[in-house]
Amino acid sequence: MVALSDGDIEELLVSRTPDAHRLATWILRDPAAAEDAVQEAAMAAWDGRRKLRHAENPAAWFTKIVVNVCRDELRRRSKRRLLPEPPASIAGGLPDLLAVRDEIGRAVARLSADEQLVIGLRFGRDLTVPQIAAYTGLAEGTVKSRLHHSLEHLRSALAAERRAEEPRR
Repeated sequence: MVALSDGDIEELLVSRTPDAHRLATWILRDPAAAEDAVQEAAMAAWDGRRKLRHAENPAAWFTKIVVNVCRDELRRRSKRRLLPEPPASIAGGLPDLLAVRDEIGRAVARLSADEQLVIGLRFGRDLTVPQIAAYTGLAEGTVKSRLHHSLEHLRSALAAERRAEEPRR
């Protein structure tokens, strides 16, 4: 069992911050909220640094903390019934792509916090089912089931968005 020094933890947090911010932005769809989440995760990691007993994969340990902070934020949002911002703009600025981005953002906002989390990890970070299970603490079968149901709900939400945007006759 190898313990990491405070300097090692500091180096980890500094080096992983950009990736953690990208992940949090994709999950929360709000760069400012992502910045807050990463800062909260970094503080939690620093406070919990003495509890890190198995230092084989400290990056995964920190990513799991970021995921948990984002999950908590999504749950707080759902209790307040606030809609998050759509994802950051797509390079190129094509109007059609922006419209699709906004449509997907609104549809994802209709999902539960747990659904948004697995969708964000799978498609925002391109993580595998085993990786998602490791970051969330869920069984792989549960991750597969949540992904399946989340995608069904996302399709339904997209259909509802499209119906709402159709011109009335």
